[in-house]
Amino acid sequence: MPTPPLAGSTTGPTALRPLIDTVLTALQEGARRRDGPLPAGGPDTVTTHMRTALDPVIPEHGTGPHHALATLIGALTEGAADPADPLCAAHLHTPPLALATAADLAASALNPSMDSWDQAPAASTLEADTAAALAAEIYPHQPHPDALITTGGTEANQLALLLARERHGPVQTITGANAHHSITRAAWLLGLPTPLTVPAPDGTLDLAALNDTLTRQQGHPLLVTATAGTTDTGQIDPLTDIADLCHTHGAELHIDAAYGGPLLLSPTHRHKVNGLDRAHSVTLDLHKLGWQPASAGILAVPDHRHLHALHHHAPYLNADDDTRAGIPDLLGRSLRTTRRPDALKIAVTLQALGRTGLADLIDRTCAAAHHLADLITKTPALDLYDRPTITTVLFRPTDADDDTVATIRRTLLTRGHAVLGRTRTHGHLWLKATLLNPHTTPDDLNQLIDLVTHLTAELTESSTNR
Repeated sequence: MPTPPLAGSTTGPTALRPLIDTVLTALQEGARRRDGPLPAGGPDTVTTHMRTALDPVIPEHGTGPHHALATLIGALTEGAADPADPLCAAHLHTPPLALATAADLAASALNPSMDSWDQAPAASTLEADTAAALAAEIYPHQPHPDALITTGGTEANQLALLLARERHGPVQTITGANAHHSITRAAWLLGLPTPLTVPAPDGTLDLAALNDTLTRQQGHPLLVTATAGTTDTGQIDPLTDIADLCHTHGAELHIDAAYGGPLLLSPTHRHKVNGLDRAHSVTLDLHKLGWQPASAGILAVPDHRHLHALHHHAPYLNADDDTRAGIPDLLGRSLRTTRRPDALKIAVTLQALGRTGLADLIDRTCAAAHHLADLITKTPALDLYDRPTITTVLFRPTDADDDTVATIRRTLLTRGHAVLGRTRTHGHLWLKATLLNPHTTPDDLNQLIDLVTHLTAELTESSTNR
């Protein structure tokens, strides 16, 4: 077998073209065989099909690039949950834009490693400028805002707590009951005190309870974490009021806006995240309401000097004399060493769509969520939890018990008909639709409603006949 070609240099594109054609064909045929938002049959069926394609995982003699690509990518696609299908709406799992995915191919082919300038000369500038521009969207009145590219909201939240610890020592985190689990996990990972949890009875952080907690903890270094777009209901904490309380009590503020932060780009919806600019750090996740392939997380700060605590010295990567000579030092841009140039796909998307194009995608998905809420309200057999804040809609069959709600969700999954999430709030289990597909139509939403109502009736009849 000849030595396989490489992806880079002037010869790489020639080698890639026929392979990409095989990949695209496998993606298309796998999706056609799946014929829906996810494969039917449940875990056992999907596992069997995938293992058949993989057998053996390491053959004695290779099957060749086209056969391997066609077989495994076809099987993976056939067995995938497809976020590009309008009925795949369980999680903050976005359908990536084709142009961002194409940019990610270039990132893989060039393979810059973002831990030293001599491995990523142009990519280091692209990342620095893209990160700074995104930070300026959050902190428009600050002279030198900056941001780090992360693997997602979890890493960004961890970095926010780390930076607070480096400023103040063992800072006490105060978080809402609605906060993402990564806040508590970050405190554990960093050896910080267990976060104090403030109630969020209506899905958002309770201001009176926060004020009481801040008053009791006076004299300790404090970090309040607020949420702009919760994973359960998509609600946004009262950011300005929380910032006021933090100012009064001398506490710092971190806002986890992994979901809701991109609303800044929409003139229609940016008012919902007023107050982001008052935080000491902000998490964004553009592989949620930004339509990027994972990963595309961001941690933004109002001043680039806030990131200095992350500086790290490794002579083979950032020798002092190289730095003095003007070669950029990249090790302070992440806790990771080797990392991909994830800023490329973000930069391509920003350039291609601009503010108006991204605002249109955001507005479309928010409008679809409101349309779904309207349909639920008009359907006597369904109850709506609340009007959507962003694109998350909770609903459940009227008078159904929690076991029935859970069974509806699992049955839709097993049959391959729809992917809905689940969350418990106000004493009930709710079905959760997180709409992130800008191509979703009213007909798609009607189909989703019909699937749930017909399955509810089927389960009710089955229970009655037993």
